[in-house]
Parts: sequence; C-alpha cells; structure tokens
Amino acid sequence: MRILYGVQGTGNGHISRSREVVRELKKRGHEVQVIFSGRDPKTIFDIDVFNPFHSFKGFTFAINNGQVSRLKTAFSLDIPRFYKDIRNFDARGVDLAVVDYEPLTSRIAKRNKIPSVGIGHQYAFKYKIPISSANPMDKLIMNIFAPAEHNLGLHWHHFGQYILPPIIPPLRRDPSRQRKNKILVYLLFEERAGLLKILRNFKEHQFFVYDKVDSPSDEGNIHIRPLSRNAFLDDLFECEGVISNAGFELPSEAIHLGKKLLLKAVAGQLEQCSNALAIEKLGFGMTMKDFNPAIIEKWLNEFKTDGCIYPDDTVARICDWLEAGNLNDISSLSKSLWNQTKMGFDSK
Repeated sequence: MRILYGVQGTGNGHISRSREVVRELKKRGHEVQVIFSGRDPKTIFDIDVFNPFHSFKGFTFAINNGQVSRLKTAFSLDIPRFYKDIRNFDARGVDLAVVDYEPLTSRIAKRNKIPSVGIGHQYAFKYKIPISSANPMDKLIMNIFAPAEHNLGLHWHHFGQYILPPIIPPLRRDPSRQRKNKILVYLLFEERAGLLKILRNFKEHQFFVYDKVDSPSDEGNIHIRPLSRNAFLDDLFECEGVISNAGFELPSEAIHLGKKLLLKAVAGQLEQCSNALAIEKLGFGMTMKDFNPAIIEKWLNEFKTDGCIYPDDTVARICDWLEAGNLNDISSLSKSLWNQTKMGFDSK
C-alpha cells in the first residue's frame, strides 16, 4: 500500500509511537510518506526512519509556564497557509491515511476521499473513559482537531471500551537495574526553579532532571541532563519513579516498567487533566496541581505500585489489522491485545 502518515510534532509521544509503526510498515514493504506539523524536524532525534517526509507549520498549542495560553495559540494560527498546504498537497495514488493527531493529514485524506485511521491517545476520548471536567469548547477542539474515519484510541486501561493498550517500544522490566531513591524528572512545559528548590530538601533522593541544556551538571542531589533518548532510557530503567507532566507516552513506558508516577497536568489542557484523573483512578501514581512539598514527600516515601505489563506486539497487530482492510472491526483487535495485558498484581 501507499500510506500517508501524519505525525503531530508537538509532543515527543506522537513521534515515538509513530516511529514504531512507520518502521514496521516499511519493513513489510509498504510505501510510507510522512507529514510532520507543529514542530521543526531539525529538533527531532532518530528521524531517519521517517524519510521521505514533508514538514508543515500546521496547528499547535502554545504553552507558557505549565498552562495552555489560548491567546498565544490564537496568534500563532495561520489558517490561510494551513488550507493552502492542504489544497497543494499531491495525494494521488495514496491508498490509506494514518493520522497520529496531525490535522493536515486528516484534512488531506478527507479532501481526496482517502480512507483514514486515527492512531493515538487522543482518539480514546471518543469513548467512555475518565474525562476531567472541561468547558464544551475544549471537548469540541479535541474532536475536530485531527478527525479520522476509524479510531484506534490508546489508553492505560480499556475501561470497558474497544480501545487499545499503549504502543510500547521494546522495553522489558529489569529489577536488577533499579537504584533505590533515584527519581527521573521530565517537565519541559514548566518553570522548574521552584520545584528544584523543593527537591533539594529531599537529600536522601537523587533527582535526574532532563532539560534543554547543552551539557550535564551536578549540584548536590540535583543532576541536570541534556535531552538524549538513550541516556533518558537508562535513567528510566534505573529510577524508582518519574515526576512529569501528564502526557501519555512517558507515563505509559513508566507503568510498563513498574515505575511510580507523580504527574502535574498542564493546566487548561483537557487531555493532560484527564490523564491525571485516570492515573489516580488506576492506582499507578499521584497528581499535584502545583509543586506541593507535602504531596511530593508522601509520594517519595509512601506510594507504591506494580504498574502493568502491556503487549510487546501491539504495533505488529495494528499493522496486521491495517493490511486486512476491515477497518470497521476494532473489537477483535482490542479484545486480543487486552487479553495479553498483565494488570496490577499479575504484572510482578
């Protein structure tokens, strides 16, 4: 098949997930064209698997100090350019569009009457899952941002719906690598000075903080590290827990590896607020609305979780499903994958 694959570049989760699916599709001999929007591809690591790709401005949300800025988001929109890019894209010969919450590909598919499949966490919000209270506009924006004809929603639990487990890179638990009191911190959307001041007081814990810096630095129990997938994974394997925003991909990997989570949702972001709610309901972690020393202390010293082991063949099964072409039948795919999932105490 000739497949047009759209990747929302705003979050690294979209990129990590799409990297696994695109690699598998190409391995099977399919011709895959990739569209990136919302981010400069020069800032994306391990991008070779996506070649050939197209890069467009698209739409994205502006975030300031841990909160969505509706005003900055509105000023960043270039609607005439957006629709010009849709009209000018040559989609002749494309058999299928796969959309990981990327709005250009979604509309290119609709304009050219190409079947489309949405793969991603945001598509789970079309089902009955835990959703944080939000104004109707937030829900409307989520539903119309990058719609697809068929939706493979991903989540940490099925909640009785025909959604799928997270797509996890090849990661296997290795308790022998875990270091007591090592904590991984990943909060790129936040002003972290206040948090680091608090964390310095927990001297028995070592905090490895990933940030947009050029070189590593160490000061007491605070260890600042530049962004690097390989180094990040090493620290993820070794840590006891993760402090992060309430995205989807990093918490998925942490849950799969049995790491406890402390999440701070980006304020005003429906997906993140709902993720924080789900994490608490499922018992995988705790949440905080601000950098609260009491919550941090309780999480560091008291909270425990077994996490959940997700299937390691989800990407292959999705590709089998895409190749079979019966895009209306999601239930059998969903049931078979959750039957392979080891939940709670079974994940030891």
